[in-house]
Amino acid sequence: MKFTPPSLLGALASLALVTALPAAPVGVFSDQGDIGSPAIAGSTSYDPGLQTYRMTGSGANLWTNNDQCQFAWRKLTGDFILRARVDFIGMGAEAHRKLGWMVRTSLDTDSAYADGCVHGDGLTSLQFRRARGSTTEEKRLVIRGGDVIQLERRGDTIVFSAARYGDTFESTELKGVPLGDEVFAGLFLCAHNAQVKEEAAFRDVRIIRPAKPDFRPYRDYIGSTLEVLHVFTGKLEELHHAAEPFEAPNWLPDGRTLLYNISGSGPNKGLLRLHDLVTGEIKPFDSGVCIHNNNDHVLSFDGQHLGISNHTPESDNQSAVFTLPAAGGAATRITPHFPSYLHGWSPDGQWLVYTGGRNGKFDIYKIPSAGGDEVRLTSTPGLSDGPEYSPDGAYIYFNSTRTGRMQLWRMKPDGSSPEQLTNDEFNNWFPHISPDGKWIVFISFGGHVRADDHPYYEHVYLRLMPVGGGQPRVIAYVYGGQGTINVPSWSPDSSRIAFVSNSDTW
Repeated sequence: MKFTPPSLLGALASLALVTALPAAPVGVFSDQGDIGSPAIAGSTSYDPGLQTYRMTGSGANLWTNNDQCQFAWRKLTGDFILRARVDFIGMGAEAHRKLGWMVRTSLDTDSAYADGCVHGDGLTSLQFRRARGSTTEEKRLVIRGGDVIQLERRGDTIVFSAARYGDTFESTELKGVPLGDEVFAGLFLCAHNAQVKEEAAFRDVRIIRPAKPDFRPYRDYIGSTLEVLHVFTGKLEELHHAAEPFEAPNWLPDGRTLLYNISGSGPNKGLLRLHDLVTGEIKPFDSGVCIHNNNDHVLSFDGQHLGISNHTPESDNQSAVFTLPAAGGAATRITPHFPSYLHGWSPDGQWLVYTGGRNGKFDIYKIPSAGGDEVRLTSTPGLSDGPEYSPDGAYIYFNSTRTGRMQLWRMKPDGSSPEQLTNDEFNNWFPHISPDGKWIVFISFGGHVRADDHPYYEHVYLRLMPVGGGQPRVIAYVYGGQGTINVPSWSPDSSRIAFVSNSDTW
């Protein structure tokens, strides 16, 4: 009889505990179960209507070299980003109950792993076991009680980020934990007490496959996801994902329809689509001969007309501004010069405002919506872009690099009295004013991004602040960038915004 060492028997038993049962898919996870045979069994469920996971779990600990916890997982390879909003349910029995994202080499109780977790007492940390059977180590964040957590793998590096919703991320990273290319990745809950069962909720759960490190901007593309955020409650809904990339949703006056453009390099590039939020139906939008549209399309305030930026042979295949009926049909060219990138209508419908490249310099211009001579509104050094009228017509809001980083500004409709609204470490783009005239939502890129660029496939924030300025707060944590929120995308009742995030398909 062949002798099997006790340590191997234990490892085999712990593995069999999880894998002997049939797979139990739940939401985006292929399976769920307990690691380490806790005395009280845990479980994971998913509510597709609320897009929320509920998890119960026990377990003595997730530490040293013997893990016990409830785990919902799927196998992933390569680089990925895992993000969620997390909450314990109830007061809890132990200060060190913990929940979060975990990546493991195997389902063995002593597997190598890394996790980004939040403890019951608020401790927020990156925990890891470098090799099977070794003792757990920890890197603590200064933040306590983070309820937005993100665990990212970039090659051999693990990055853990956490924030309290509304704040920006604090991060730490770990290099050189050899977990292997294929890993078990998912959500976990540990009670830190073998006699107790805890409960937790996870929402805004995202498993993202980012662009490859060597992707070629504007030549290589990944998929797009349409999301709707209830701005003042924080409720986030994932509505549609497609491998064919799309961008920049406008909200139509009916409150149930979005218009966006197809991007990428496929046969539909430059076409416009309508998305019915109630039925989920997607259908073509008729823009006449304008079939090479970019992500600068804007509805007039009365909802009767649509302005688009289209690339035509007559403009050396550069962008020119056209208008057409909001229901679709023949388009009329408005701007005589190119490139011109539309961003807004005046509330009375008499003017279009846009960014124009003239003699190598990009400034903000306006032009009568029926056509005519363009009027230059900015002339300072640096790039000025993203102009949009306020609903009362009193200001044009825009972004500019005139003071260094890209920051938000506003000016009178004649270009006078420029006033800076943001001044922080981010590059802030595309101020969109709520229809009730009270709020600005905009996209913020990190300081590592060139100030005059708004590239694809970056970690970005969507932030909100009062229309007259003030301290911005984060309302969405997004992997996106170019095409995420280039156009006015508030719902007519000023309660929601639509935007696009990005992920390659798995």
